[in-house]
Amino acid sequence: MRRERKTILRIAVAVAICLVVGALSGFATQSSVDTWYSTLNKPSFNPPNWIFAPVWTVLYILMGVAAGIVWGYGYYHKWVKTALYFFGFQLLLNASWSILFFGLQLPMPALVVLLVLLILILMTIYRFNIVNRTAAILMIPYLLWVVFAGILNFKIVQLN
Repeated sequence: MRRERKTILRIAVAVAICLVVGALSGFATQSSVDTWYSTLNKPSFNPPNWIFAPVWTVLYILMGVAAGIVWGYGYYHKWVKTALYFFGFQLLLNASWSILFFGLQLPMPALVVLLVLLILILMTIYRFNIVNRTAAILMIPYLLWVVFAGILNFKIVQLN
């Protein structure tokens, strides 16, 4: 029972960290959504702006739950440490994409970061799967959304 409580606490902490990173990314995004971003040529499949915040909120929660499950196995274990290092690196790149794309209005460098981010997400999923399959599966919606974001980012670079 004690391990379960620890895991629940770790999930809560990981979700909180992910949501804080998401909120910070949101600040960078908000600075340009109604100004610079609205002036860009976008592909026909670009979703409405209001969809991004709820989707990202759900994704950050899923990511946090996944990281918390992995962390629940004990940080002392080398596979857990490795998986969480990859998770942390991809989370930092996730935030830097928002800063580059929206904050600094640099879609091409943001696309490069996004490609590296995709590789890190795949590596994180692989490492999470070694520790816990459910944690790896919880990362798949995030992977799919980032692939979609990459396609959008690419099309925006192409159209502008």
